Amino acid sequence: MSQYRYKVLVVDDSPLYRTLIRECLESDAELEVVGAAADPYEAREKIKKLNPDVITLDVEMPKMDGIQFLKNLMRLRPMPVIMVSTLTQHGADVTLAALEIGAVDYVPKPSANSATAITHERDELVSKVKTAAQANVGQTKHWHKQPNVTIDRQHYNRRGYQVIGLGASTGGTEALRGVLERLPPHMPPIVVTQHIKAAFCGPFAKRLDRACRLQVEEVTSERMPLVQGHVYVAPGNQHLTVVNRQGHLYCHLSDSDPVERHRPSVDVMFSSIAESVGEKSIGVILTGMGRDGANGLLQMYQTGALTAAQDQASSVVWGMPRVAIELGGATKTLCLTEVANFLVEAVYGR
Repeated sequence: MSQYRYKVLVVDDSPLYRTLIRECLESDAELEVVGAAADPYEAREKIKKLNPDVITLDVEMPKMDGIQFLKNLMRLRPMPVIMVSTLTQHGADVTLAALEIGAVDYVPKPSANSATAITHERDELVSKVKTAAQANVGQTKHWHKQPNVTIDRQHYNRRGYQVIGLGASTGGTEALRGVLERLPPHMPPIVVTQHIKAAFCGPFAKRLDRACRLQVEEVTSERMPLVQGHVYVAPGNQHLTVVNRQGHLYCHLSDSDPVERHRPSVDVMFSSIAESVGEKSIGVILTGMGRDGANGLLQMYQTGALTAAQDQASSVVWGMPRVAIELGGATKTLCLTEVANFLVEAVYGR
């Protein structure tokens, strides 16, 4: 029996990029580019005619920008979309907005002048399109409608939790926001590893900071002390670890090799928490493809930490949480809307 090939529609106003993206995708036997469109209006007609499984969508489009087209698409006919973005400040802001609307993931514009870059970008594009074809589309639309979690003044950190670690990949930018924006401002320090391009990390942290009662920042220097009420986001090209120096916890950055093909790696962060903090820590692994973080969460569990993983129904991609559960590293499986309550109850005993 022949293998099913995922049907892809390429939407880009540039003939060069339409050709490059088509060539990248058609290098994989599981993908079939069924058509291409130069603007959203042409794309709309081809979606009706060709019924693609996935769309690659340029951020900058004529006649109607990619964001407006995505809003219309997610309202009328939700389907997996991969944004194709420039690695610029504007590209980052627009792409993060697209992920909030419902895009599954994003990739940088493919290069036309470097064989090595083209190979790397081709592999990333192919992998993300295939993952998107199987994603739970539209998961983000209910995440920001949940009420904030509050605590009474008499509640305090009864078990003395010193740090919370959150790890995510595909679908994670909005999943993290869905958790962090609901938390009260006096939580223990929270460290975050999200698989994200370096150029997007600063804008991502600022976007979270605007949405949250906690103070969110990208880690940009060594020996940044972990402070209550703060969230520390791993930079997009370095591992973030937690170290204990004379009883005080600090962020540490590392340029060591990628783990599970990722730098930053959730495994690296979780493992450092297991070693430096142990039972006085909490770890939660959220939506994402692959298995990064599963081994690290198991290490945290084995040291007595409280651990949890996001459930399949609320995950955009149930890869990392699934492996963590299978390995036995997650003490609880939670819907995303339950994670904030889980953290507050663990810390303050609500």
